[in-house]
This record gives sequence, C-alpha cells and structure tokens, in this order.
Amino acid sequence: MTTEKLRWAAEQYAQWGVDVEAALAALAQIPISIHCWQGDDVIGFDGAGDLSGGIQATGNYPGRARSFTELKQDIETMLCLIPGHHRLNLHASYAVFEPGQKAERDQLEIQHFQPWIDFAKERGLGLDFNPTLFGHPLAQTATLSSADETIRQFWIRHCQACIRIAESFADQLGTSSLVNIWIPDGLKDIPADRTSPRQRLKASLDQILAMDYDRSKVKVAVESKVFGIGIESYTVGSHEFYMNYAAQNGLLCLLDSGHYHPTETISDKISAMLMFTDELALHISRPVRWDSDHVVLYDDETRQIAQEIICSGAERIRIATDYFDASINRIAAWVIGVRSVQKALLNALLTPQEKMAKLQKQQRFTELMALQEQLKMAPIGEVWEVFCLRQGVPGENAWLKVVQDYEKEVLLKRNEEKEEIA
Repeated sequence: MTTEKLRWAAEQYAQWGVDVEAALAALAQIPISIHCWQGDDVIGFDGAGDLSGGIQATGNYPGRARSFTELKQDIETMLCLIPGHHRLNLHASYAVFEPGQKAERDQLEIQHFQPWIDFAKERGLGLDFNPTLFGHPLAQTATLSSADETIRQFWIRHCQACIRIAESFADQLGTSSLVNIWIPDGLKDIPADRTSPRQRLKASLDQILAMDYDRSKVKVAVESKVFGIGIESYTVGSHEFYMNYAAQNGLLCLLDSGHYHPTETISDKISAMLMFTDELALHISRPVRWDSDHVVLYDDETRQIAQEIICSGAERIRIATDYFDASINRIAAWVIGVRSVQKALLNALLTPQEKMAKLQKQQRFTELMALQEQLKMAPIGEVWEVFCLRQGVPGENAWLKVVQDYEKEVLLKRNEEKEEIA
C-alpha cells in the first residue's frame, strides 16, 4: 500500500516537474542540530540555580531528566522517532562531573564532556556547543558587557574554554563544531548610555577570538535577541551589532526565529545575509507574541524558512532547533518540533523552485499565485510517511504511542525516585 501511495504522490508531483525520489534523497542528507535543553527545562547539571537572563520554561510536566543518564536515555528515545541523521547541540551547563569534582564554568575542560562525546560516537552524531552565560551568580546583571572587569574576564575565560572543548569535539568526531555565543545582557528600562556596554562587549569578543584555535574545526557564531524578561528596553547584543561584528570578523551570524519583533520574520533575512557571507546559522523556534521558545510547528513561517534554506543551498546553513516547553511531554515536544522542520524542508524540496522563479521573472503573477495555492493541497503526507518508513522510524500515526509507553514505563517513575547523581 505504501508503494502504491508513493507512486500516486510521485505522479502528482511529476506534473509540476518535481522528482520525489530526488527530494527524499536530499532530505536524508540535511542534518538538524537538536538542542539538548528541551529534556530538562534548560536547568543543566552544574546546579547554578534559576535560569535568569530572560529565560523561562513554563509548566511542570512529570518526568524531567535530572542527570546525564536520564537525559541521555530520553535523547536516545527521541532520536529513534526522528528520521535522518542529525547532530546534538549542548550547552556548557551540561558538563558531567564526577562526585566532588565540579569545575567552575571558566575552568571547564574536555574531560567534563567526554561522556557526551562517547555517546555521540555511539549514535553517529556531530556535536555543537554553546557557552552558558546565564543561570549563574555572575550573570545576574551582565556578562561580556559587564562594567565589573572581574566578571567580564570570568565570562571571557568561559567562552575560550568552550572553544577549546569544541575543538576537541571536532578532533574526536571528525566534524566541525559550531560554538554559538548568546548573552542576556541588557536593561529593563531606558538606558542613559547604550554605547559603553557595546564597547565592552566588542572588546570581550575581540579578546575571546584572539585565542589560537582552528577555524576549520570550530565555527563561532553570535546570536542576537531583541528583548527578554528583565531586559525589555535595551539588549546589548542586538541584531545590528552582531551582524556587523560577524561580517567584520569572519564569524557566522546566527538568526533565531523567535528573537525579533513579533511581525518580523527571519525567512526574509536569509537570502539577504547570504549575499555577504558563505555560511549562516539558524535557530528555528516558534514565537508567540513576545515569547520565543514554543515548540516548532509545521506553520507558514517554518515552511517559508525551509523554502529559503533550500533555495539558498542547505549546505550553507547550519540548522538547529531551540525551544523548551515544560507543559507537555518533553520527548513529544522534541519529536514534534524537529519533525516539523523536516516536513517543512521536504515541502521545499517538493516545490518546483525553478518553475516558480521563471513565472516570477516573466511577471506571470496570476499563474504563480495559482500554482502556489495548488501546491498547498499536494500529497506531501504520503511522501513523508515513505521517508519515515525508509529511515526506520514510526510514521505520524505511530510515534506518539511509543512516547506514551515510555512515559508510563520510565518518566512517571522518576517522580517516585530520588534524584540520581550523574
């Protein structure tokens, strides 16, 4: 029956000049860097306390991972439900310490992440990395833009340690690692001086990048945000700041789809940014009004982002997910979000891009609009089911049962157990 459905779907797409088999092959080659922090509400393992920095995971769904062992178990379950071969995105706060061996963030070393590397080797995953400049006593007011030189140097050392760790990821795994720098620095109310904090941020980044590291192994990115809880009026690391800094210093500018004004989308920025850089990094999230970290859905903006990725060349874009929802089953949140990104990419691969571009060039806008509407009713669901089947994961009607069984057998029992030591 699946073969018959695929044949029928392929015939439908063929009328628009689309090769379904080519689309399936291309989708299998596009990795997504899946964020680890959905599994434990961004808490991490270093026990620093509350999140801070305008970050908040709402909800208290049972079964949150409390240790490396539990988080790894949840990630393994999640990966079995997502087709394709992907990457894992870690925050520095997920260092794994032996009992009594905790290290401060500016003293982190590769040994604290060796369990993650071993796991990545077992699963065939690449690893990406993020300095954790929040959820720490020294991140209460500012980090890389701090007027306190002691605090600023602490976070500079932390970022440099993360770059060294990422270089070891690349050495051991044979694939480059993206290190993404995001800071929560800003002010709740109207600033009197916008310049000085940005001067300090620039000086901090300059000092971080002055270290010796292999740029073919470590790709450094900088990520902006327009607003956060407690920094509503002024964000030091704005889009304009990082866009220019990245261009001047040969870094990747990372666009997070939830970090802009509610009516502003990153899909329109992708082609513009790629006019001036070889690579671009994305965090795909789902903003709802001013909140940026909802589970990604197969919605209009996600599909448009995917269209721009495929049109611009997926090999030029480092795709990652970034959201955290504690109000629903956390594994289901992972699966829904990542599979939604993949569905959007498949939709883009099944779109007759050249035909539509030709219609636009010839100003045949009536035909273009009609074709765009026809494609919304195309049988992508049948093609997606075949992709899942070929990749050895459950289809749309089957994956949730796996998650529900895991919840009964594993997650609900965690609330009855004492917290485990990683």
